[in-house]
Amino acid sequence: MTPLLQEALTLAPYAAAAAAGGTTVHFARAAARHRRASAAAARRATAAEQRAAAQGEEAQHLAGSRLPGLIYAMQQGGGDRTTFGVLLHQALTGTDTDRAHQAVLQQIATALSEAATRSEGAARVAVQATTRSVQPLGYELQAAITKLLEAGHDHKTLELVQPIDHTASQMARRLQILGVLTGMWPGRQRDDVPLLDAVRGGISRIRDFPRVQVPPARTLYVAGRYVEPLVLLLAELLDNAARHSAPTTPVEVSFVETHNGVSVEIHDAGPGMTPEVLHEALRRVSGQYPVEFTGLSNPAAFGLHGVGVLAGRYGFRVSLDIEHSRYGGTRAVVQVPRTMLAPPPDQEPQHTAHRPGTAELAPTPPPAQHHSPYPVAEDGLPVRRRGTVTPSVQAAPDSEPPPPRAGHGLAAFAHGTRSAHHPTPQEPNS
Repeated sequence: MTPLLQEALTLAPYAAAAAAGGTTVHFARAAARHRRASAAAARRATAAEQRAAAQGEEAQHLAGSRLPGLIYAMQQGGGDRTTFGVLLHQALTGTDTDRAHQAVLQQIATALSEAATRSEGAARVAVQATTRSVQPLGYELQAAITKLLEAGHDHKTLELVQPIDHTASQMARRLQILGVLTGMWPGRQRDDVPLLDAVRGGISRIRDFPRVQVPPARTLYVAGRYVEPLVLLLAELLDNAARHSAPTTPVEVSFVETHNGVSVEIHDAGPGMTPEVLHEALRRVSGQYPVEFTGLSNPAAFGLHGVGVLAGRYGFRVSLDIEHSRYGGTRAVVQVPRTMLAPPPDQEPQHTAHRPGTAELAPTPPPAQHHSPYPVAEDGLPVRRRGTVTPSVQAAPDSEPPPPRAGHGLAAFAHGTRSAHHPTPQEPNS
């Protein structure tokens, strides 16, 4: 045996062992790679399962929480209608799932908003159409009652007709409020009237008018453009005060003149308001929130809503409180700015000064002399003639002149009850 062969035979076992070791290392590395791949695959599978579970929970959260919350918020008029609610799993923020849910919320919010707009428009049109059709009938009824009252019937007939006239006046007031809520003009243009007459006009349109106590006359006048809105606003507040207080208690009205205008205070002796009711009432009379017919309660209360619309449209400021009521009830304050007041007629200029280029006013002619039925001599004594019949003149009996402003209160009351007898074209809102 050659030395080379002998050496090869000696090294053969070592070579086989080396080859086996390399194979083992190769397979060990391959096994490690497979284990790492399996672990990564398991992790990916776990993550996928977790994402699928999270997406399923988000879908349930969308259907069970976010959508009902969005619908409720829209019904109540609050909340963010486009991004209402938050994700249940913040890890999904910005993902396709988040964007898809936002798109669903946006589409539903848009559909609900358009449906609410259509419903509100239909309700408003229906109320306005009803008001426009019924108001002329009310005006005709009041005009007929006025003719009957002015016909000079006996006291018994007048006693029976006057309550009908008063009821028709209340009906006309409620139709006016409905019209105001739909954007209609509240009534006709008037002349400047004393503030006290405007208050009496509001008193004449409520059921319990005998309970209202008014202050003494003032020299303040309301500009004609604001008379009817102020009368209607005060009538609703007075009616609210009378309805929510005992029929044996008074409703007191007082004036407080300030630097910026005048405040009309109405005090009742009712039970007052709870904080929640007062908060809602203040929201209504503020004039800062639109009135939605589809959101009114049942039975619907239009009075304070109408007060708020009038206040917001014309610039009155209305406040309510229970701390300063004189009788432990509620105090309503209507602030009339000085820009809505007019100067009294006796303060207006009576004479026009002569200026160059203007014509002189002709002097007022003396009053015409009354012709006596008797021939009068030069000395001023009647001349008797034989054979003629002297006409007899019956002297008027002596009478005491009536006291100043006699019948003024009754005239103002009658004027207030007939303020809406004659319909006028609707004036555009300003």
